[in-house]
Amino acid sequence: MTVDRIRLLVQPSVIVVLVAGILIWAFTRDLTTTQKASLNASNIATLTWQHILLTVVIVLLVVIIAVPLGILLTRPGFDKLAPIFIGIANIGQAAPAIGLLVLLFLWTGTTGFWIGVLPIAFYSLLPVLRNTMLGLQQVDPSLIDAGRGQGMSALKVLRTVEIPLAIPYVLAGLRTSLVLAVGTATLSFLVSAGGLGILIDTGYKLRDNVTLVVGAVLAIALALFVDWLGALAEQFLGPKGLR
Repeated sequence: MTVDRIRLLVQPSVIVVLVAGILIWAFTRDLTTTQKASLNASNIATLTWQHILLTVVIVLLVVIIAVPLGILLTRPGFDKLAPIFIGIANIGQAAPAIGLLVLLFLWTGTTGFWIGVLPIAFYSLLPVLRNTMLGLQQVDPSLIDAGRGQGMSALKVLRTVEIPLAIPYVLAGLRTSLVLAVGTATLSFLVSAGGLGILIDTGYKLRDNVTLVVGAVLAIALALFVDWLGALAEQFLGPKGLR
């Protein structure tokens, strides 16, 4: 059994132990009234769901934008624009996520779900865009020529040859973006977008280490979970011949 297969089996067990352990540790303590307001099953479930929803929407936006753009920037005539878009995506990656959140808030003067989603999607864009382009660029030109020689159109070659061969690269980039999105979404509480960052912020402000630790560990567990999902996708969704 390969190391990757072992990791796929072990990682979910670690996540379950981590989540169960921290919740048992918290709920079996003598909590104050203030702590009970934050550390109850309903509130934790709500904040976790908000964090998952933030992550899912962020990643959907990244895929919808980065994959088609990555394909377009590898096509003849558009490839000269690649440095411009990679540079823009690099700015999103290099800029502090908290700065992007604050700037969008100041620009729009509003808070809420989308004010949390959009800056983090921009922040998470680069890995998928770069890997989509890299995956398409590494396709052997002889395979493309062979497809064209069989009478395939450029679009059909892209759909049946280039994209399937690029999928492992795209999935690797998506896995990175997932982890970035989960981790950065903890900052979305700053613009009233919800998520597990609320527990972390509450614990910090009230000097309540129990709430702080529970929020931090749950965020870590969620990041490990989406990383595991990304590993599953890499393992089973790529072309069979490349697995």
